[in-house]
Amino acid sequence: MTDESRPVRDEDAFDVAAVEQWLGRGPISEVRQFPGGASNLTYLLTMADGPDLILRRPPAGTKARGAHDMSREFRIQQALKPVFGQVATMVAHVGADDSPIDCELYVMERLDGLIPRVDFGFPMSLEQCDALCSTFVDTLVALHAVDVDAVPGLAALNKGEGYVARQVSGWITRLDNARTDDTGDWTDIIDWLTAHQPVDAGQAMIHNDYRLDNVVLDADDPTRIIGVLDWELATVGDPLMDLGCTMSYWVQADDTGFFGETRRQPTSDPGMWTRQQFVDAYLERSGRTVSPEEWRFYEVFGLFRFAVIAQQIWYRYFHGQTTNPAFAFFGAAVAGFEDRCRTILSGQA
Repeated sequence: MTDESRPVRDEDAFDVAAVEQWLGRGPISEVRQFPGGASNLTYLLTMADGPDLILRRPPAGTKARGAHDMSREFRIQQALKPVFGQVATMVAHVGADDSPIDCELYVMERLDGLIPRVDFGFPMSLEQCDALCSTFVDTLVALHAVDVDAVPGLAALNKGEGYVARQVSGWITRLDNARTDDTGDWTDIIDWLTAHQPVDAGQAMIHNDYRLDNVVLDADDPTRIIGVLDWELATVGDPLMDLGCTMSYWVQADDTGFFGETRRQPTSDPGMWTRQQFVDAYLERSGRTVSPEEWRFYEVFGLFRFAVIAQQIWYRYFHGQTTNPAFAFFGAAVAGFEDRCRTILSGQA
């Protein structure tokens, strides 16, 4: 995998012997931690007897209500596996009360492949980049086409109409609950989002964190996606909201200033698509339509939501609940996304 694991950070260490006994799959030869991601913690368990495994657990410190629900993430993937093949095989889950390390966790089989990060880290031609973008769109379209009512365990995620309104109000509340002394004034952006909410474009299985560094590519054919990771925020809701969230991460070659500097995926490499190309391909392949003015809402909301996620992480760092140096710039990132939202609303983007 391109995202090489590292020694476990002291503050993220756990009792390996206790996990080994609970798991009952033989000795764990080594535990390492993946540096990618800023929410749930992910570890590589190298097994003495059998294939390597992945352990997921929540971070320490104050967390948003409903966040880091390991049981939910485990059950969604378990239910999706038969109908959406790009999901890892689930192994085991345990709640906090019975956990060997005093927190909820789950274990899954490792998907062995390539994970793009800031740079691909492996050769990619212009043609391969183009093909990967096409596959990336197709995978999202396929996820949104899953018949949730026909899959046991997924229909219960559907809270019905009003998904957009619930998301807008919910993320506004999350921002209020995670404010720090340096949080900017988002009033005008919040007012605009509240006033311009569209009706739901439908109810579909959505990932809510679908981006290039959350997919695993086939090592022999990096244009082929063999896995989608990090299902913490997955639910049933408006597919265009999912598309907007994906595009909030998609920095393209001509992006400048702060937004251009936020790139954490190789989306701006030669041969990679622009956001407009991605949106156009998604709409054509999914059979959905959206006007430029309507799309502005989904784009701004995606950025607003991204900013709130960064603010929640910055809150933990600000209050010393984590000392991970990777989070030291998140306060400035929130301010940058605030500016980006206003740029789009002003018509200058």
